[in-house]
Amino acid sequence: MSSAAPLPLWRGRTLALLGIVLFAFSLRSAVASLSPVIDHIDRDFALSPAIVGLIGTAPPVCYAVFGLLTPQLERRLGLERLAVIAMAVAAVGLIARGFSSSGLTLLGSTAIIFAAVGIGNVLLPPLVRTYFPDRVGLVTTLYSMLLAVSTFLPALVAVPVADAVSWRASLGMWAVFSLAAMIPWIALLVRTRNSDDGRLEGANAAVFGRMWRLPLAWALVVAFTVSGTLAYVSFAWLPQILVEIAGVTPAQAGALLSLFAAMGLPASLVVPILVARFHATRALFAVSVVTGLAGVGGLLVAPATATWLWVALLGLSPLLFPLTLVLLGLRSRTHEGAVALSGFVQSIGYAIVAVFPVSVGILYDATGSWTGPLVVLAVVVSAAVPAGIVAARRRTVEDEWESRHGSW
Repeated sequence: MSSAAPLPLWRGRTLALLGIVLFAFSLRSAVASLSPVIDHIDRDFALSPAIVGLIGTAPPVCYAVFGLLTPQLERRLGLERLAVIAMAVAAVGLIARGFSSSGLTLLGSTAIIFAAVGIGNVLLPPLVRTYFPDRVGLVTTLYSMLLAVSTFLPALVAVPVADAVSWRASLGMWAVFSLAAMIPWIALLVRTRNSDDGRLEGANAAVFGRMWRLPLAWALVVAFTVSGTLAYVSFAWLPQILVEIAGVTPAQAGALLSLFAAMGLPASLVVPILVARFHATRALFAVSVVTGLAGVGGLLVAPATATWLWVALLGLSPLLFPLTLVLLGLRSRTHEGAVALSGFVQSIGYAIVAVFPVSVGILYDATGSWTGPLVVLAVVVSAAVPAGIVAARRRTVEDEWESRHGSW
């Protein structure tokens, strides 16, 4: 990791910065724009519970599958070309989703979008590492903040647009951001088409395979999995949990879920800088574990007392998400290492995360109580303790491989 003084953020990198922030915004807005207008769609054609369930399960599954494929695609195409392709595919999927005529076409177009987003999730950390090695914390803060903003912004505008125009316009309009995100990367490709600086050389299969043998890579997988599990289980089940154990109304439960989600915004602002500038990895892991266990414990012991506090504490625990994003850049020193590490962590992490919302529902059906699922969440949060010990070591995956197996 370089100790050189950082360059001015904009010097020679304006297109890359615009590309990264537009890329980040388009990823989450593409995903979050569907659920608010499901009832509008259902008025035009019936959506079976199976289709709705598959749409809800599709994100982590697509992210896992395309997280595994992305390093190989990047090796053939390069970061910039693959970013353009991912955004083009997302735009096509968004437009096609606006023209859906049945539950199956809606599911198919949504899967196309999630495939593109899965690729984009993996590409963002290496793009930051490649273009802003001296500003990893700051640029990660910018794009993780946009991820948070673009997660809740569609919920604010999707329904008004659907009411005023149509649900098709509400879904299709987000393609504009995907198309806009292509422009800086196309410009960079045109500018560097005759360059031979190695920037478009990707990670090969051997480098990706090395991740399986590195404790640091697995520590980041665990951190990513803890964050994702808390988020996906909470979005799937927290309102029902609160209604049944805390005695709140459905409207209050929805507001509390919004509080849970809102806790991610301040974390996305401060966590990357705290890690990159002050090396606060160990302390942030501790905060995540303590707040997560306190939130779960409060819901187990006194759910009807200070319910908002337990939800807020639980919402702080996924600070491991922006923490992992910045570590994907800081815990690699080569381009190929950054791509392989990002693909490994996100693909394995999302594959594990996909199991938990369904498993929690099955456990609840089997026991008739939310105690078991909440205990499971506490165990998941506790797994971040050993992961934090390993991830806090200031070394890269390349360093770890060389110390264990010789030359990188």
